[in-house]
Amino acid sequence: MKIHEYQGKEILRKFNVPVPEGRVAFNADEAVKAAEEIGGKVWVVKAQIHAGGRGKGGGVKVAKSLEEVREFAEQMMGMTLVTHQTGPEGRVVKRLLVEQGVNIDKELYVGITLDRASSKNVVMASTEGGVEIEKVAEETPELILKEAVDPSIGFQGYQARKLAFGLGLEGAQFKNAVKFFSRLYQAYDATDASIAEINPLVVTKEGDVIALDAKLNFDDNALYRHADIVEYRDLDEEEPLEIEASKYNLNYIKLDGNVGCMVNGAGLAMATMDIIKIAGGEPANFLDVGGGANKDTVANGFKIILSDPNVKAILINIFGGIVRCDRVAQGVIDAVNEIDVKIPIVIRLEGTNAEEAANMLQNSGLNFEVANSLEEAAKKVTQVISA
Repeated sequence: MKIHEYQGKEILRKFNVPVPEGRVAFNADEAVKAAEEIGGKVWVVKAQIHAGGRGKGGGVKVAKSLEEVREFAEQMMGMTLVTHQTGPEGRVVKRLLVEQGVNIDKELYVGITLDRASSKNVVMASTEGGVEIEKVAEETPELILKEAVDPSIGFQGYQARKLAFGLGLEGAQFKNAVKFFSRLYQAYDATDASIAEINPLVVTKEGDVIALDAKLNFDDNALYRHADIVEYRDLDEEEPLEIEASKYNLNYIKLDGNVGCMVNGAGLAMATMDIIKIAGGEPANFLDVGGGANKDTVANGFKIILSDPNVKAILINIFGGIVRCDRVAQGVIDAVNEIDVKIPIVIRLEGTNAEEAANMLQNSGLNFEVANSLEEAAKKVTQVISA
């Protein structure tokens, strides 16, 4: 689950991670009031969407008067902000963050995530803050410092000092950076975050180390332990079909293609999308209906897939391990009769009672294309679209 920058900073404050003073605003009047409450002579007005690269898209402005705060707020509220992470369709700005200006000396980077190859959390830091860290990783990976965290003992003080030293910090900056890294890791660990990224992490001319930006994502599987974090969910920032799918415990991600996919198991779903592309097609979605596919899950899956107007055909790929193929086949037949699906459906069932399932589908009186292999299924679904 993703949250907004201002929400991430609210969480960081609870763990004593230094962040600028700021207020959220939902219109220009609230933005001006926020600036007045913060005080000072310089403020930053930031558009709040679930995407990075806002500055380049015009979503971050430095205001040197209350009149400029109002001007920038009026410009941003309701605008469609396009960044390299939103795609060309962009995101509509519905809230702003107004923050105090900071006397920046250096812009750094720090991020924490799980390295699945080593099964350890990794704390990364770089002197290349304020830019796309993906570009740094690709072009100059030696500029990214990494410290793997042993899960049995956690993030250690010597690791924080090693990172701060590697960033070239000294004196008060060094000491404050060490505290910052330790507290940030504590926040990441305690909230079951999947990503904690501060870009830029700024060092001020006074020696303070502050999270000028904050990106926190959370593991959906652990949200039952964090009711306070669930409250931060902003449905306006999520794909409507993905929200609908979550109501039925379906794992759905919308893509840009025209072949609807319904599969049981995440790994099989990924393989299915790959082979569709190899066959010359484009998957319209990732949809994992889980190990217990039945009439209800199949019917709900159809409804979600068919809500996407780009879908021209559906490929159902089910491995009958936990669930028998004949039960899945009956579920598909019942669901199609109930929903009245009008686009071609290609089905590949493999596993327990696969032969019985194929007979049921062929004798159903419905217009199914039954395939004996995944490769054949991918070829058939691309052929029916191009026909």
